[in-house]
This record gives sequence, structure tokens and C-alpha cells, in this order.
Amino acid sequence: MPSSESVPSGQVPRPASMDFPTLLRFQSDQCAVNGSMLYARLLAAAADDAEAGGPCAEVLRGHEKDPLGTALVLRFMGGVHRLALEGDAPDLAAFYPSAGGSIEAGDPWPAFIDTVARNVELLRERLGDGVQTNEVGRAAVLAPCFLTVAIETGHPLRVLEVGSSGGLNLRWDRFRYRDEADTWGYEGSPMLLEDRWSGNPRPWRDAPSYEGLVIERAGCDPNPIDPTDEVGRQKLRSFVWPDQVARFALLDAAITVARANPATIDREDAVPWLEHALAAPAEGVSTVVFHSIVMQYMNKAKRAAVAQAIADAGNRATPDAPVAWLRMEPGWVEGRADVTLTTWPGGRERLIALTGYHGSPVEWSGPNGLRR
Repeated sequence: MPSSESVPSGQVPRPASMDFPTLLRFQSDQCAVNGSMLYARLLAAAADDAEAGGPCAEVLRGHEKDPLGTALVLRFMGGVHRLALEGDAPDLAAFYPSAGGSIEAGDPWPAFIDTVARNVELLRERLGDGVQTNEVGRAAVLAPCFLTVAIETGHPLRVLEVGSSGGLNLRWDRFRYRDEADTWGYEGSPMLLEDRWSGNPRPWRDAPSYEGLVIERAGCDPNPIDPTDEVGRQKLRSFVWPDQVARFALLDAAITVARANPATIDREDAVPWLEHALAAPAEGVSTVVFHSIVMQYMNKAKRAAVAQAIADAGNRATPDAPVAWLRMEPGWVEGRADVTLTTWPGGRERLIALTGYHGSPVEWSGPNGLRR
């Protein structure tokens, strides 16, 4: 599901009020902190344009009350980016590395505002698309958590993702991981994550083989994306910041993996989907429910209902049908997500890692968990 670049990272404070110019400047600061100077520059100029009632304000009009967590600005920027990726804004594409351009080509603002002005209605329509990055770098922290469950229970895994979007991270076992002298995962995978970890030894050496480890993978999303077709691929790519080419390379590699490894993504709300999927214990299998940067898109009642559905399943767990809840959500350290693992029977909860919102760096605690 959506990325968390819209929530506080680094040391950027939340503004007290969220008119469009303030929101655009806030996101500009966020992008600067998170390494996208192209977006930082464009959004600062877009804030001035919105303040003057220009085309940026016209695109955003009617969304004054959108919650911060719905990432309005990134939805806007994703719509513009998609025009460049699909060849409909060649002047702007000249400045976007993701579309073959260069950030050294000059001032991107004239091409950007011209693209916005010519596509106001289309961009307003595209604001209906949620931010769906499927940030595959997060597998760097999710994978060792899955492996911890497999090691501790001795069972193969059934992995269920809430807010799956295209479900790319459901294929985590088909990726390859390289950590100093250790490697784990699918040999020959085009998707390689390496040198992202610090902290206690990671579980690669004690982990079972990737072959046969995941016996079921499924997810739900209100608006799932099919990453195996070109429309879905470009939509996913549009939400990756255009000057962050390493993230593009990882996304494209993960899409290649997805095309060879099917996963079921149901168009369904999280609560009924979980209640159905978890209705009966799965004997001989460890069921792991997981999500990454999803809870900000749910209201308080829905977050509580998701937690209750998982806890109810946990209370039905047995040693031969264990249940785990793995979540990566913004946490107690500024600019980092908490990665928390709860396992049943017993309901043991551990803060097992801290990580950046894009899955790097990973401060890994080991199975005993971090102390707050």
C-alpha cells in the first residue's frame, strides 16, 4: 500500500495548518530530507504557484480537507510523473532521470508548470489514485522477520499482507539478500538487496532454504494494482521519486520477479478479509499477517478492528498452528519505522528492528527485541 514519505521524516516538523502552499512546502522539506532535491525544488515553486492561485492550486482544489496521511501532494506529483513516464510530457521528461532525462538539464520548473497547466483535468482525476509505491526495499527488514518466525516455529509460512497494492513484497522469498559474507534467498534473482543491516547477527545462516518455505501468499487492498501489466507497472513507477534511480531499479527487478511468481490480491477491505482468512487455524503452517506503512490510511476504529481480528486469530493459535503479526509503521524514533513482531501462542511482542521508511538502514535487534 501507500508509502510513508508524507509522514514526518528526518527533523521536519508538522505544520499547524495545512493550506495548499503550506502543505506543498512541508512536502518539499520532506523530499529534501529524504534525498530528492528535484522534488524539493519543484514543490517549493509549486507552493508559490498555489499561493498565487495558479494551475497547481486548480488541480488541488476540492481537496482542502484531505487528511495529511492520504499524501495529497504525492498523489499530485505521481500524476505529473506518470505523464513523463508515458511519453505525454517530453519537455518535462528531459529533467526526470526516471524517464531518461537529467537533473542537470537546467531549470525544470517551466516544463513542470506547463505540463500541469495543460493537464489540469487529467491530474485532478488522477488524484483519486492512492500513493502505491510498493516500496520493495522494505523486504530488507521484513525478510529476516519472516525467517525469525520460520526458525522459531519450524513450520513453513503462510504470508498474508494487508494493504498489498501490487503485492511485490509478498514475493520476498524470491528476492536475494547479501549481508557482508552471508547470502540468503532465490539464487539468480534479479532483485538483490545488500549491505543495509547493522546490529545483532541476522538470521540468514540459521534460516531454512527459500525452496518450499512459503506455501501460500495472499493479500488484500481496496485498489489493487496488477504489476504484471504495463498500466500497473507505470502506475507503480509514477510514485517513486524520479531522481531516485536506485529505487527504480529495485522496483523494476521486483516486477520481473512478480511476473514469474503469482500472488492473489483481493479487492477487499482489511477487516472482513482478515476475518475470513483467519477464521480457522492452519495446521502445520505458521500464518504471518503483515503490513508496512498502512495504518496511517485507516481511521482509529478500523485500526482497532484490524488489531482485534489478528488478536482473535492469535488466541486460537496452537503450537502446530502458530500465528504472527508483523508490522512496519512509523514509530518512536524520528525518521524511523518500528518493526514489531507479535507471536502466538502466548502473544509475545518484540520491537525487532528499526528502519528507514524505504527499508534502509536496518537496525536489527535479533530475536530478543530492542529496548525502547
